[in-house]
Amino acid sequence: MSNAIHSGSFDRPALRRWRARLAHFGVTGWLGLAVIAFWAAAAIFGPAMLSQRGDIGGGEVFAPMSGANWFGTDYLGRDMLARVSEGARYTVGVAFVATLLASGTGTLLALLAAASGRWIDSTLSRALDTLTAIPSKMFALLMVAGFGSSVQMLIVTAAIIYVPGSYRMARALAVNINALDYVTVARARGEGTGYVMLQEILPNITGPMLADFGLRFVYVVLLLASLSFLGLGIQPPEADWGSLVRENIETLANGGAAVIAPSIAIASLTIAVNLVIDNLPGRAARERGGR
Repeated sequence: MSNAIHSGSFDRPALRRWRARLAHFGVTGWLGLAVIAFWAAAAIFGPAMLSQRGDIGGGEVFAPMSGANWFGTDYLGRDMLARVSEGARYTVGVAFVATLLASGTGTLLALLAAASGRWIDSTLSRALDTLTAIPSKMFALLMVAGFGSSVQMLIVTAAIIYVPGSYRMARALAVNINALDYVTVARARGEGTGYVMLQEILPNITGPMLADFGLRFVYVVLLLASLSFLGLGIQPPEADWGSLVRENIETLANGGAAVIAPSIAIASLTIAVNLVIDNLPGRAARERGGR
């Protein structure tokens, strides 16, 4: 059996192996982690530190970048540094919670489908196929039109949209693990479905599902940004990066910082997540010819 697969929960040798793999994390991977950490800190601490600068308007409209306004000002003369920092709270926070719900729900359902009987697997797969058949943007528009665009509804909508994809990925992995000998041995000694799901299968699909989590996060960020750009996402006076682009679109022809700053924020976050995914231990080892 491959050394990459272990029965039961992670033990100390497994933790040591993960630490050794992280020691080979590439430069681009650490750069991606640094960018993600920066935007996470901006989302947590930025709004409180820059609240007065973001609330006060009436200054020069669409002012260029300067020492007083690092990212210029918006269409109301408010400091764009504070506005981008406030937007990070919604963009990063809402996307993270929605992705956590989507990946967690999809993985749990996939574990149940793989470890249970065939009829449960078929029922869950067919039910989630109905969601897959609906275009994500269309489903989001229907949900927002029917229930409004509150933060809670945006989280639920994004989570529902990406549960099927997470389920498909986790199920494909879980079905292969479920067919291995040590899972059969666990069943033979009388272990229940819950034990097989959480102790035998889950630890061995964690790595690929972390990569899938990162991809789902990028998808959710782009979905929420597109909804906000259409005016159906976060509503004023709050704003995420997508709505900041929409609010300041008038200055796009002049290359104004008010529209470029949130656009760069979206691009930097999504690129950073992809850099981290590309440098995850399993993938880095395969590229080096590891097993």
